[in-house]
Amino acid sequence: MQNPFSHKEGRRQESRAAAPRAERHRSQSAWQSRGKASDKARARRARDAREHKPSRLATLVNHWWDRLLTSVTHREFGSAVELYSSGRTTRDYIWNSIGLGAWGGEFPLLTIIVTQLVGVEAAGMFSMAYVTGMMLMYLGNYGARTFQVSDVNEEQSFAAYQIQRFLTCLLMAAAGWVWCAVHGYSHEMSVICTGVFGFRMMDALSDVYEGRLQQQDKLYLAGISVALRSAASLVVCTVVLFLTRNLAWASMGLFISSIATFVLGTLPLALLETPKSRSPQLIEIREIFVQCFPTAAALFLYAVIDNMPKFAMEGALSYDNQLYYNAIYFPAHAIIMTVGFIYKPQLVRLANVWADPSARRRFDVIIFAVLGVTAGITAIVALFMGLIGIRLMSFFYGVDFAQFTDIVYAMIVSGGFAAAIDFLYQIITVLRQQEAVTRLYLLGFVISIPVSYGLVNFFGLHGAVYASLVSMGVLIVLLTFEYVTIRRHA
Repeated sequence: MQNPFSHKEGRRQESRAAAPRAERHRSQSAWQSRGKASDKARARRARDAREHKPSRLATLVNHWWDRLLTSVTHREFGSAVELYSSGRTTRDYIWNSIGLGAWGGEFPLLTIIVTQLVGVEAAGMFSMAYVTGMMLMYLGNYGARTFQVSDVNEEQSFAAYQIQRFLTCLLMAAAGWVWCAVHGYSHEMSVICTGVFGFRMMDALSDVYEGRLQQQDKLYLAGISVALRSAASLVVCTVVLFLTRNLAWASMGLFISSIATFVLGTLPLALLETPKSRSPQLIEIREIFVQCFPTAAALFLYAVIDNMPKFAMEGALSYDNQLYYNAIYFPAHAIIMTVGFIYKPQLVRLANVWADPSARRRFDVIIFAVLGVTAGITAIVALFMGLIGIRLMSFFYGVDFAQFTDIVYAMIVSGGFAAAIDFLYQIITVLRQQEAVTRLYLLGFVISIPVSYGLVNFFGLHGAVYASLVSMGVLIVLLTFEYVTIRRHA
């Protein structure tokens, strides 16, 4: 007979045998759980590290700030190690185009923003202040940028260029004060002019440092400087105007933001990334004033000629016409900017080509090529405006520009002439024959006065555009004949 306790004993033995297996299973499960928890913890720590890791932009800003503070603390601007390389043609083109695009696009964007936020009349006031500031900026620049960057042998020290630029900026500020006093502007218009003129003055001051970067074959850094200043001023002006609806305060925001970007960006960038200048001599400063005077006079006269229709409108037409004129002018301005993108990065190389007598024929080919490209770009802009450009302008400004179709095309042709004029001026400066331009612009100035005031008084806004076309047409003919004359005697 089978023992009844044998089954129980067997189950107890099986239980005792299974206990170590269960214990091992529990230990393995616990180990796996701890492993999974550890994996989750590591993943969480990695995720937190990624979330708290500074962005590339933040890293770049922090690095620049540390470098700037170190240089200021140890006074090592002149002996600091350069970190950014030179001779990067592709990068020069890209960043120079970005900088010029930001600089050239700022005025159109601001006029659209001002129009939408505070109305057409206020936008016309802002446009008038901005245009006048651009004219005064030619006094601040004194026509020295091309002269400076083409001074490949550094016959004048960079320190001398700096001192000369500070003096011309003071001249610009004084001229701005006289302008406002003579016109008897209201308090609001005076504050608007102060902010805009100050902003343009900082542009002129920054230009000498950006010219130094270009001279040392680091044009891309100059482009970054321009882009930073333009973007910061656009954002600050827009935010202040949006919050306050006060155009005077927004204009002062332009000035303040340009000072900040100059102190924190442009100035230290030029000092850290270019060789230390030798000490200036008084004769060098005098030489810059003397050598650049013909160009400075010519450029200032050109600015007056270019803006003469606007000055004629200020007394005869309401401020909203200033907005219409400038809006029509912006496609023409795009032609000037685009052509500048093409040839301005090559000014130093053009100077070197001209310095080689055996390469003169190549130099002529480059001139004809750029003029041909200018004509092509003008045709493309005219086609674009005919297809959708005028409708886009009407949408952005809230004004029906279809009524101005005829003068839009007239202004585009004027813009093509202006782009060619600017290019030929730069070339004549490279040839060191800039004094020849002065008498031509003086003649153009004399012609523009009766043309502008007469056509504006007879035909209003349309007359202003036709006056621009006539004035630019006269100048392009005069400069073309002058260049041909120079080449025949070279």
